[in-house]
Amino acid sequence: MGVGSKVGIDEDQWANCVQTRGWLWDAAHTASATTLILAHGAGAPMDSAWMTGMAQRLAARGVNVLRFEFPYMAQRRLEGGKRPPNPQAKLLESWREVYSEVRRHVAGQLAIGGKSMGGRMASLVADDLAVDRLVCLGYPFYAVGKPEKPRVAHLAELHTPTLIVQGERDALGNREAVQTYSLSPSIEVAWLAAADHDLKPLKASGFTHEQHLDSAADKIASGLKLAL
Repeated sequence: MGVGSKVGIDEDQWANCVQTRGWLWDAAHTASATTLILAHGAGAPMDSAWMTGMAQRLAARGVNVLRFEFPYMAQRRLEGGKRPPNPQAKLLESWREVYSEVRRHVAGQLAIGGKSMGGRMASLVADDLAVDRLVCLGYPFYAVGKPEKPRVAHLAELHTPTLIVQGERDALGNREAVQTYSLSPSIEVAWLAAADHDLKPLKASGFTHEQHLDSAADKIASGLKLAL
């Protein structure tokens, strides 16, 4: 089945849009009316092994996934070397631009989210954009070593139905610290046993990294489908 018939778009027009903008598109393996725009974290690009693996897992579970890069990462791809993330205002502007363009082409339920920083930036625009759902993987609730300085004020007022998949020992948001925060009733936090910021568990937990990534994909896909 072609891409267009899955998301209610002109297939050639959409393929041209994705190629022109340098995006990555993982079409659901079965007919789907659900698309997730997935942003990368601060340090790794949209085609990292982690991002690619998650996109493929979600596509296999019936979710279309669109990946893009923030300007600093796109520039790094062209010039090499490391660059710090753009100022927050620029990151949020990028999110709005990408969402607007995708929404113009793609019909059906459209969710946004991302890994770490990408998810946090998505959470800051989700209500303004009136997105259908928000998905965050390894949310950076605070800077490393600073759980006493959480960045969660907006999460207390968030209206968008939200799923945060978080490792219990995430250095940017462990279970003990996060459970003390006041989060909006619209937010569900799904905890993965003994997992870190990349959702990788300790060997002693009895879980593998692949199992946790599969569990995360299962949780995301089921939540998006239930929302239809």
